[in-house]
Amino acid sequence: MSGPLQNLQPPGWPAPKGYSNGMAGHGKVVLVGGQVGWDEAGRFAEGFVAQTERALRNILAVLKEAGAGPEHIGRLTWYVVDMEEYRGCLPDLGRAYRAVMGRNFPAMALVQVVALAEPEARVEIEATAILPG
Repeated sequence: MSGPLQNLQPPGWPAPKGYSNGMAGHGKVVLVGGQVGWDEAGRFAEGFVAQTERALRNILAVLKEAGAGPEHIGRLTWYVVDMEEYRGCLPDLGRAYRAVMGRNFPAMALVQVVALAEPEARVEIEATAILPG
């Protein structure tokens, strides 16, 4: 295992693009509740990509409290209110993701939901991280 987490890729499976099929690690588990694209004052960023970037930065702020960073994230679960909106901005979304998370691609799930708790939110993201211990 190189780094804090091991990428799990079954033999013969096609390589995933922008995520991992599975991750393994051992140590302290950090659970980050769903983060939306608002700043410290509760102001939402404009647009899906900007909200996603802010939600990812919020995840990293919570992880920092545990001494963790993007390299410790083993799983992200994304909730979006409009799958077509997500698909329509993939190139810009990829750039924004890498600007915040670097080349760390944990196991991910993406789910479309009818609504999120915050009416202005376009995306909400949960994270699970594992710190070596």
